Amino acid sequence: MSMSTPGPERVPSSVKVGKTSGQGKPPASKPAAKPGAAKPGAAKPGAKGGKGRKPVTPVKVSGGRPWGPIAVIGLVAVIALGIVGFGVYSVVKGSRSWEDKASDIAGVVNYRAQKNAAIDDQSHKDGTLTYVTSPPVGGAHNATPQNCNGDVYDAPIANEHAVHSLEHGAVWITYKQGLAADQVAILQKKMEGKDYTFMSPYAGLDKNVSVQVWGFQLKTDDVNDARIDEFIKDTRVVAALEPGISCSGGNTTTGPVTAAATGTGMTGS
Repeated sequence: MSMSTPGPERVPSSVKVGKTSGQGKPPASKPAAKPGAAKPGAAKPGAKGGKGRKPVTPVKVSGGRPWGPIAVIGLVAVIALGIVGFGVYSVVKGSRSWEDKASDIAGVVNYRAQKNAAIDDQSHKDGTLTYVTSPPVGGAHNATPQNCNGDVYDAPIANEHAVHSLEHGAVWITYKQGLAADQVAILQKKMEGKDYTFMSPYAGLDKNVSVQVWGFQLKTDDVNDARIDEFIKDTRVVAALEPGISCSGGNTTTGPVTAAATGTGMTGS
C-alpha cells in the first residue's frame, strides 16, 4: 500500500460578507449630518449657475417721520386755535362799553373821566355861557337844543344850543372856518342818513376838524381820517345823558344865543 506524500495543508477559505450581500450583520447606519452641512448635490453657496431660488434683495424701509401729514395736522390745529381765539376776542370786544371803545380810539380825550364839575353840569341857563373846552363837550346849556337830524349848518351855531343836543346823544362835527368846500362835502357824507348828528363851522378851531359828544372829543387835520367814522359809530346815541329824546323840534338857526329870558331866542344869519 503505497502511502501518498501529504501535500500542503488546506486552509478553509472564509467568505467576506459585503455591505450589500444581505448576509451577516446589517450594515451600521451612517452618522447624521451635522447641522449646516450641505446636502449631497446641493449647490455651494455663491456658486454660479445653480437652479435654486434667486436671492431676494432686501427692501430698505425708511425710518424717517412722515413730516407731510404732521405739517398738515399742525396747520389745521393752528387755524382752529385762531378761529377759537378770534371768536373769544370778538365776544369780549363786543361786550365792552361804548366809553371803553371811544377811549381806545387814538387821540380821543375822555373828559368824563376828569370829573370836572363845569363839564358835568347839566343845568339849563339863559344867555351866553362860558365853556371849559373849545368846542364845548358838556356843561350848563340853553333849554332849547339845536336840531340834530343830520342837519348841516353853513355858519357857526350857538354853543349853548349845541351842548343841549350833545346831552341827547348827538354827535357834533365842527370844522375850521374857510375849509375847502370839497373837504366840507366829505364831512357831510359821514352824516348822511344818520339821526343824532349835526355839523357846523367853528370860529377859532385849532384843527381842521373837531368831533364831539358829551364828554368825549376827537380833533384831526384830515377830513378822511378813519377815526372820525369810528368815533361816530361808537358814540352816536349811546352817549346820551338824557336818552330817548328826539332831535327834532329844536333850534334851526345860526348865530349866537340871545339874552332872552326864555333862553330860546336866536339871531338868524
